[in-house]
Amino acid sequence: MPVPPKPIPPLYTVYILRSTVNHSSLYIGSTPNPPRRLKQHNGEAKGGAARTSRRQFRPWEMVGLVSGFPGMVAALKFEWALNNPHVSLHIPANSRITVATQRKRNGQPRRPRHSIKSIISNVHLLLRVPSFARWPLTVHFFAPEIYRAWITYCDTATEPLRETIPVCTNFPPSSADEGTSTDEPSPWGIHALPLDYAPMKEYVEKTRSLYSFEREGECVICGERLEHGEGLYATCSNSLCEGTGHISCWSRHLLGSNPGEDIIPISGHCPKCEGKVTWGDMMKEMSLRIRGQKEVEKMFKKRRKRKASVTTESP
Repeated sequence: MPVPPKPIPPLYTVYILRSTVNHSSLYIGSTPNPPRRLKQHNGEAKGGAARTSRRQFRPWEMVGLVSGFPGMVAALKFEWALNNPHVSLHIPANSRITVATQRKRNGQPRRPRHSIKSIISNVHLLLRVPSFARWPLTVHFFAPEIYRAWITYCDTATEPLRETIPVCTNFPPSSADEGTSTDEPSPWGIHALPLDYAPMKEYVEKTRSLYSFEREGECVICGERLEHGEGLYATCSNSLCEGTGHISCWSRHLLGSNPGEDIIPISGHCPKCEGKVTWGDMMKEMSLRIRGQKEVEKMFKKRRKRKASVTTESP
């Protein structure tokens, strides 16, 4: 029985793990749920990896990750390439930063040992190669020294990173901040990442109303009437705009004057409201609308209030 197609997941990441006991011990993995995965690596939940199970290296911490992968397979491709940059076919041979100097018994190149510098340089490289350069990815750092290493490498890199790739930081609060605040500490690092579709609720609510009442109107790019249920349509992600159009028209519009050079758009401006739109956000909403009915229903399901228990006192 074929597996029904699923919507683009709310989060899928490739992460960098570092031992808090020995900072030279590093691990690269992928997951849709970084907090849960970190618990597994630290033995607080079932699962994890054999390479992170040794007690002398625990606890581990996630010091950085790349998010925005459209699914598990996409994340696994990036993870494998980052773990094996010396042989990955995603990296042209003349662009390799990491080169194997030893071989295994079977004659295959032995993977060089990871370092923060090698991982950061190869993340930068993979975000530039044709296989991943136009994906809607975001880079996150959760340790100041790792972010400084990233900035240092970016300043010396021979080729710049695409400007539309966001680089976010979320460091642990300082002891001074913790001592002066009386409020509950805000989640930081991987615990501040959205694990569900909640950030898209307003966007989905708008398109839910638009498509349910057949208010698609005319394509904002070509002007043709959009017949309900007879095509793939995308809607502007800006809150006050309902500009809707054919997927093919949006693609041509966002690719601009060089549609033949690239296949996947990145971002641009809505022709109706002139606000910025991102192709990845629009595709995530469309996939959720078409393939994620259960996820949408869960998003708008009202939580039942628990009834207060009534206790009776004996005379």
